[in-house]
Amino acid sequence: MDLSDWIERNAGFTPEATAILFEGETLSYVAMAEQVGRAAGALASGLGVKAGDRIAFLGYNNPQMLILLFACARIGAMLIPLNWRLAPPEHRRMIADSTPAVLFAEPDFIAHAAGIAEASPGMRLVAMEDAPEGWQAYGDVMADADPVAPGAHGTGPDDAILLCYTSGATGTPKGVVLTQEALFYNAINAIHMCNMTNADRVLTTLPMFHVGGLNIQTMPAFHAGATVIVHAKFDPAATFEDLEREEITLCILVPAQIMAMMPMPQWPKLDLSHLRMLSTGSTLVPHSLIRAFHERGVPVTQVYGSTETAPLATYGSVAMAERKVGSGGRVALHCELRIIDDQGADVATGTSGEILVRGPSIMREYWQAPELTAEALKDGWFHTGDMGHLDEDGFLFVDDRKKEMIISGAENIYPAELENLLADCAELEEAAVVGRADEKWGEVPIAVVVRKAGAEIDEAGVKDFFQGRIARFKHPHQVIFIEALPRNAMGKVVKDELRELVAPKKDDKGKT
Repeated sequence: MDLSDWIERNAGFTPEATAILFEGETLSYVAMAEQVGRAAGALASGLGVKAGDRIAFLGYNNPQMLILLFACARIGAMLIPLNWRLAPPEHRRMIADSTPAVLFAEPDFIAHAAGIAEASPGMRLVAMEDAPEGWQAYGDVMADADPVAPGAHGTGPDDAILLCYTSGATGTPKGVVLTQEALFYNAINAIHMCNMTNADRVLTTLPMFHVGGLNIQTMPAFHAGATVIVHAKFDPAATFEDLEREEITLCILVPAQIMAMMPMPQWPKLDLSHLRMLSTGSTLVPHSLIRAFHERGVPVTQVYGSTETAPLATYGSVAMAERKVGSGGRVALHCELRIIDDQGADVATGTSGEILVRGPSIMREYWQAPELTAEALKDGWFHTGDMGHLDEDGFLFVDDRKKEMIISGAENIYPAELENLLADCAELEEAAVVGRADEKWGEVPIAVVVRKAGAEIDEAGVKDFFQGRIARFKHPHQVIFIEALPRNAMGKVVKDELRELVAPKKDDKGKT
């Protein structure tokens, strides 16, 4: 069996049930199964894609991307979902590294895609709509294809299915290889987390080029036979509208999305009666955002993981939502978890150390990077580079990234601790903390903050906010005010840019 059997089997049980709702058009499970078979034929026969080949997709969230993913599963190929927010040089490096056989592009990205095509000589270009010269039209390729029947290519759990590029903490893009088995077990974990059934209606607003948007709820919904309402891009007003009109039962929103929604006039009167659970994660989640949903009767569960873990490694449940606010939850149903010190020994309960994850949903490797793979995977354990601790009940609390930990005068300072406090400062819109080199202390924490409209808080006011809340050595040495924090596509703050911003400046004689 392969992942495309999810669609085929659900089409057998509930053929007319809606699999996908996108821009007012519905796609039933039986219709989706037909399209998956035809797309597999288009890839294998029309475009010459073989087992082990890669295909790339450049575009917004679209049902066709999901159909191509399941078609790849049927013939043993791999999908590369490209981040449409990246610049051509960044895509060119990924294309040169992965050498796709075919690049599919939506209309807004045709010119962009044409400019990166030379990075993979011989790569065929397919336009999702009208095809310019030198391109093929997706509709024509699909129309000419003979469907590939389930099981015809003998693919299964061991075959790689996704190649996702992530910069992680290094800033250098790495290709994460996930197998069909990884996506299967991740789906089982997700279904367990959400108690997902075929009666659920899942809203997908996160970009599906990221495993968070693709794998936390979207792909698991197809295993459960549920309905997925797909938005091409996140739009707060459209999200409000569909939460009510489509009677959404499950949704995942990262903090940046929630912060965009809550100031809008629709928020106070939004009907959330159908939403039985909201999942969040990706970055530090201010407790104030969680409490805002709890006050509306919606349990908020946090998840923890990464691209390399497909991504679910830990998660909370509805039952524990209010009891363990701020926790990433317990280890997933089909994962193992360790917290280790610098010598590789397990630490005591409540002690911070590096988080390790093992299980069938972990990546196979970094694409064509055996040294990086060996460094990250040791005895099957993925070394996340994140610091965390387990409480007495076995719940994970993520303290910070190992790289981001600030060592000041031999004391460890976790920026996330300071950021969590700043999130409750009524005069600040957002804040982040990074380390800066210091001759006396080695490193010192620097707070980079954004005032709320009309707020007049100054540096002294921000520093005073820490008085009596945390130890003096953790207080920021400087506060820098900016217009907005730099964020990536998933809403995570780009800390490398902030480190450059706060770094000591040298004069023309090289002195700081």
